[in-house]
Amino acid sequence: MNHSNFNWNSSAFFQRLTATNRFARDNGYTFTLVSSLEGFHGALGEMLSTQAFVAVSDTSDGRLDLENTPHTRRVKTVFLARRHALDDMEDRRLAMDNMRELFRQFISVLILEKTRLEENNVFLDPRISFREIDRYFFTGCACAFFQIAVDTYTDLTYNPDEWINPQPMP
Repeated sequence: MNHSNFNWNSSAFFQRLTATNRFARDNGYTFTLVSSLEGFHGALGEMLSTQAFVAVSDTSDGRLDLENTPHTRRVKTVFLARRHALDDMEDRRLAMDNMRELFRQFISVLILEKTRLEENNVFLDPRISFREIDRYFFTGCACAFFQIAVDTYTDLTYNPDEWINPQPMP
Protein backbone atom coordinates (compact mmCIF):
# COMPACT_ATOMS: atom_id res chain seq x y z
CA MET A 1 0.00 0.00 0.00
CA ASN A 2 1.24 3.44 -0.85
CA HIS A 3 1.23 5.36 2.44
CA SER A 4 0.40 8.58 0.62
CA ASN A 5 -3.10 7.10 0.17
CA PHE A 6 -3.85 7.60 3.85
CA ASN A 7 -3.18 11.09 5.07
CA TRP A 8 -5.28 11.94 8.13
CA ASN A 9 -3.24 12.06 11.33
CA SER A 10 -5.89 11.31 13.96
CA SER A 11 -3.35 11.38 16.79
CA ALA A 12 -2.24 14.92 15.95
CA PHE A 13 -5.88 15.97 15.47
CA PHE A 14 -6.98 14.78 18.93
CA GLN A 15 -3.80 16.06 20.56
CA ARG A 16 -4.63 19.50 19.16
CA LEU A 17 -8.25 19.24 20.33
CA THR A 18 -7.17 18.25 23.83
CA ALA A 19 -4.72 21.15 24.02
CA THR A 20 -7.08 23.81 22.64
CA ASN A 21 -10.47 22.83 24.09
CA ARG A 22 -11.47 24.94 27.09
CA PHE A 23 -13.53 22.15 28.66
CA ALA A 24 -10.63 19.69 28.36
CA ARG A 25 -8.18 22.19 29.81
CA ASP A 26 -10.51 23.30 32.65
CA ASN A 27 -11.14 19.67 33.60
CA GLY A 28 -7.49 18.58 33.61
CA TYR A 29 -7.41 16.40 30.49
CA THR A 30 -3.98 15.60 29.12
CA PHE A 31 -3.12 13.79 25.90
CA THR A 32 -1.17 10.58 25.46
CA LEU A 33 -0.58 7.94 22.79
CA VAL A 34 -1.15 4.27 23.54
CA SER A 35 -1.00 1.04 21.59
CA SER A 36 -4.30 -0.82 21.86
CA LEU A 37 -6.53 -1.51 24.85
CA GLU A 38 -3.61 -3.08 26.73
CA GLY A 39 -1.60 0.12 26.29
CA PHE A 40 -4.56 2.14 27.54
CA HIS A 41 -4.81 -0.07 30.61
CA GLY A 42 -1.09 0.44 31.25
CA ALA A 43 -1.47 4.22 30.93
CA LEU A 44 -4.24 4.13 33.55
CA GLY A 45 -1.75 2.73 36.04
CA GLU A 46 0.34 5.87 35.59
CA MET A 47 -2.63 8.17 36.11
CA LEU A 48 -1.58 9.30 39.58
CA SER A 49 -0.19 12.54 38.17
CA THR A 50 -3.28 13.55 36.19
CA GLN A 51 -7.02 13.83 36.76
CA ALA A 52 -8.08 12.83 33.27
CA PHE A 53 -6.73 12.04 29.84
CA VAL A 54 -7.45 11.49 26.19
CA ALA A 55 -5.48 8.60 24.72
CA VAL A 56 -5.34 7.81 21.02
CA SER A 57 -4.21 4.38 19.93
CA ASP A 58 -1.32 4.55 17.47
CA THR A 59 -2.55 1.28 15.96
CA SER A 60 -5.71 0.77 13.94
CA ASP A 61 -7.90 -2.00 12.65
CA GLY A 62 -8.35 -1.93 8.92
CA ARG A 63 -9.48 -3.57 5.75
CA LEU A 64 -9.18 -3.09 2.02
CA ASP A 65 -12.30 -3.04 -0.16
CA LEU A 66 -11.73 -4.11 -3.78
CA GLU A 67 -15.30 -3.42 -4.95
CA ASN A 68 -16.16 -0.36 -7.05
CA THR A 69 -13.65 2.30 -6.00
CA PRO A 70 -10.83 0.58 -4.10
CA HIS A 71 -10.43 2.06 -0.67
CA THR A 72 -8.77 1.33 2.63
CA ARG A 73 -10.69 1.60 5.88
CA ARG A 74 -8.84 2.32 9.12
CA VAL A 75 -10.61 2.36 12.46
CA LYS A 76 -8.97 4.60 15.06
CA THR A 77 -9.77 4.33 18.77
CA VAL A 78 -9.82 7.27 21.17
CA PHE A 79 -9.92 6.43 24.89
CA LEU A 80 -11.14 8.78 27.62
CA ALA A 81 -10.44 8.34 31.33
CA ARG A 82 -11.31 10.38 34.41
CA ARG A 83 -10.51 9.62 38.01
CA HIS A 84 -13.26 9.63 40.63
CA ALA A 85 -13.57 8.88 44.32
CA LEU A 86 -13.20 5.19 45.02
CA ASP A 87 -16.53 3.34 45.43
CA ASP A 88 -18.50 6.57 44.96
CA MET A 89 -21.09 5.87 42.26
CA GLU A 90 -22.29 9.48 42.18
CA ASP A 91 -18.76 10.74 41.58
CA ARG A 92 -18.37 8.08 38.89
CA ARG A 93 -21.60 9.25 37.24
CA LEU A 94 -20.28 12.82 37.24
CA ALA A 95 -17.01 11.62 35.70
CA MET A 96 -18.95 9.81 32.95
CA ASP A 97 -21.07 12.93 32.31
CA ASN A 98 -17.84 14.90 32.05
CA MET A 99 -16.43 12.52 29.42
CA ARG A 100 -19.72 12.55 27.51
CA GLU A 101 -19.53 16.34 27.29
CA LEU A 102 -15.92 16.22 26.11
CA PHE A 103 -16.93 13.66 23.47
CA ARG A 104 -19.77 15.94 22.31
CA GLN A 105 -17.42 18.91 21.98
CA PHE A 106 -14.81 16.86 20.11
CA ILE A 107 -17.46 15.61 17.67
CA SER A 108 -18.66 19.16 17.03
CA VAL A 109 -15.16 19.90 15.64
CA LEU A 110 -14.96 16.53 13.90
CA ILE A 111 -17.99 17.55 11.79
CA LEU A 112 -15.96 20.46 10.43
CA GLU A 113 -12.91 18.21 9.96
CA LYS A 114 -15.07 15.71 8.05
CA THR A 115 -15.93 18.36 5.46
CA ARG A 116 -12.27 19.39 5.09
CA LEU A 117 -11.14 15.78 4.72
CA GLU A 118 -13.74 15.00 2.04
CA GLU A 119 -12.17 17.70 -0.13
CA ASN A 120 -9.05 15.48 -0.09
CA ASN A 121 -10.93 12.20 -0.72
CA VAL A 122 -10.70 11.08 2.89
CA PHE A 123 -14.08 10.04 4.26
CA LEU A 124 -15.11 9.64 7.91
CA ASP A 125 -17.90 7.19 8.60
CA PRO A 126 -20.76 9.28 10.06
CA ARG A 127 -21.56 6.54 12.61
CA ILE A 128 -19.25 7.06 15.55
CA SER A 129 -19.79 4.72 18.47
CA PHE A 130 -19.22 5.86 22.06
CA ARG A 131 -18.86 3.07 24.60
CA GLU A 132 -18.57 3.33 28.34
CA ILE A 133 -16.28 0.78 29.90
CA ASP A 134 -17.55 -1.29 32.81
CA ARG A 135 -16.90 0.17 36.24
CA TYR A 136 -14.71 -2.78 37.18
CA PHE A 137 -12.26 -2.18 34.34
CA PHE A 138 -10.12 0.09 36.50
CA THR A 139 -11.02 0.92 40.10
CA GLY A 140 -11.47 4.63 40.82
CA CYS A 141 -11.49 5.64 37.18
CA ALA A 142 -14.35 6.08 34.72
CA CYS A 143 -13.36 5.03 31.20
CA ALA A 144 -14.94 5.22 27.76
CA PHE A 145 -13.84 5.07 24.14
CA PHE A 146 -15.07 5.96 20.72
CA GLN A 147 -14.00 4.76 17.31
CA ILE A 148 -13.73 6.59 14.03
CA ALA A 149 -13.65 4.75 10.72
CA VAL A 150 -11.71 6.54 7.98
CA ASP A 151 -11.95 5.55 4.31
CA THR A 152 -9.36 6.63 1.76
CA TYR A 153 -9.01 5.92 -1.92
CA THR A 154 -6.35 3.29 -2.54
CA ASP A 155 -4.55 3.15 -5.85
CA LEU A 156 -4.45 -0.54 -6.80
CA THR A 157 -3.13 0.00 -10.30
CA TYR A 158 -0.75 -2.81 -11.14
CA ASN A 159 2.76 -1.43 -11.62
CA PRO A 160 5.27 -3.90 -13.12
CA ASP A 161 8.15 -1.73 -11.83
CA GLU A 162 7.25 -2.85 -8.30
CA TRP A 163 8.09 -6.48 -9.10
CA ILE A 164 11.32 -8.37 -9.72
CA ASN A 165 9.57 -10.67 -12.18
CA PRO A 166 6.54 -8.73 -13.45
CA GLN A 167 3.37 -10.75 -13.68
CA PRO A 168 1.80 -10.90 -17.14
CA MET A 169 -1.48 -9.04 -17.35
CA PRO A 170 -4.45 -11.25 -18.34
